[in-house]
Amino acid sequence: MSRAIAKKVLAIERDALSSLMKRIDSNFEKVVNAIYRIDGHVIVTGLGKSGFIAQKISATLSSTGTPSLYLHPVEALHGDLGRVTKDDIVLALSNSGETKEIIQCLPIFKKIGTKVIVMAGNMRSTLARKSDHALDASVKREACPLGLAPTTSTTVMLALGDALAVALLEKKGFREKDFAFYHPGGILGKRLILSVGDIMRTGSANPVVKAHKTIKEVLLTITRARAGSASVVDAKGRLIGIFTDGDLRRHLEKGSDIIHKSVKAFMTKSPVTIRKDKLAAEAFEIMRSMRIDEIPVVDDKKRPVGLLDVQDLLKAGLV
Repeated sequence: MSRAIAKKVLAIERDALSSLMKRIDSNFEKVVNAIYRIDGHVIVTGLGKSGFIAQKISATLSSTGTPSLYLHPVEALHGDLGRVTKDDIVLALSNSGETKEIIQCLPIFKKIGTKVIVMAGNMRSTLARKSDHALDASVKREACPLGLAPTTSTTVMLALGDALAVALLEKKGFREKDFAFYHPGGILGKRLILSVGDIMRTGSANPVVKAHKTIKEVLLTITRARAGSASVVDAKGRLIGIFTDGDLRRHLEKGSDIIHKSVKAFMTKSPVTIRKDKLAAEAFEIMRSMRIDEIPVVDDKKRPVGLLDVQDLLKAGLV
């Protein structure tokens, strides 16, 4: 029984979205252009369930390159109208198109010089008639069997808001790096923003040793740095190899008494390196594909300026 009801609800909402697609015309294009031209914010407002959808639309606009704020219509009537400027544009959501609190705000919006776009379920309503632009968000019926709970109507509003946001995203040439800029705390943001230089180990945490140093001296240097490897350099400070915990274990397993011997004989020559301006995500892919735990970070003269350990990627939340 429950499955049948669920399928019926989804079918009703699917049909409503199909109907909405047929109503996307030149008027939608005018709305997109009107929002694109503003210098301020898209002030999205709505009451009740429409208010929740308005908040989501505002958040989606903001994260895709169109600055937006949510304005509660009741709070607007008690001082928050001061947030609205002539450089903004108002996007009002109302299924009935007769939400009195939004209607009461209209004269003030007009006085400020702010244009008003209405997303309404009734194109003959007061809000639709008195707005600068009206988007038809009407539905034949709600999925609620009582026809009372906003269901299909909020789905249509949400989808129409997504359509606006994505159309504006494309028009502005908004790309992955821009999206990442507004999402620095998320995994995508970190992958597209964090560079090797942002998280690499430097100074005393970046163990660098000369090629003539003994294994014992190198191990002490690695221990002090709390690292898993040391970059080995020549007399001019250029990287010629890397000595890791793995190198030590492999040689000890062969029974070699290497502790007092030069690191040059046991290091891994010509190791994989990376530049500090590369993305940390790129470094992770190199480490994953080559099954290594450390990468020396070098400058244009092949001098080791840092060390990137897989633990640094873990701490940065990239793994």
